[in-house]
Amino acid sequence: MIQVNNLSKVYSGVKVLDIDQITIHKGESFGLVGNNGAGKTTFFRLILDLIRANSGEVLINEWKVNKSAEWKMITGSYLDQRFLIDFLTPEEYFEFLMNIHGLSKGDLDQFYAEFESFFNGEILGKKKFIRDLSRGNQQKVGIAAALMTKPELLILDEPFNGLDPSTQIRLKNRLNELKDDPAVTVLVSSHDLKHVTEVCDRIAVLENGKIIHDITTSKDTLVELESYFAV
Repeated sequence: MIQVNNLSKVYSGVKVLDIDQITIHKGESFGLVGNNGAGKTTFFRLILDLIRANSGEVLINEWKVNKSAEWKMITGSYLDQRFLIDFLTPEEYFEFLMNIHGLSKGDLDQFYAEFESFFNGEILGKKKFIRDLSRGNQQKVGIAAALMTKPELLILDEPFNGLDPSTQIRLKNRLNELKDDPAVTVLVSSHDLKHVTEVCDRIAVLENGKIIHDITTSKDTLVELESYFAV
């Protein structure tokens, strides 16, 4: 699904990402953890062709992301509030995405029904622009939008940030449902080690731009990660 080769990114003369090679297979639920500045968001932004690499390449289903657009049709992502069109209401934003992706009104109604509990009565029908929603509710809109088209590849950067406990549990449940779908590949970064071990089958530790651990999740993974970051 995703192949990364000799990928690097340099800012102001400092190499902030340096990954020789990594493969994320179709159907994997892949977690990325690391301290602030480790390069997690930079890595995701390079995968999504939002910034230019200094060297190397990223391929999604063998498409080079910087030379094609086909991969975009199978990818859903949410990294931060800049992904939103915040002068629209949530309904206007979802209708805009519906038209962009060629969905029907029936698809939109089904989407609203599927996300009713996730929205928890705080998103739709409020007559508010997205920019006037709380940070947590903006996060809900962005995550839901990433899932709207039922993508084959889902990429979420710190998705639990700003969410209340009930919504965090609903999101974990949804991600675990996706984890059981062999057709869907999920990439999640998080500072919350417990959350990421609960929703990912594989976890990579990023430090100073390099992947220093790449492990299959087990019952001992949380303790191992906590011990590593406690040093």
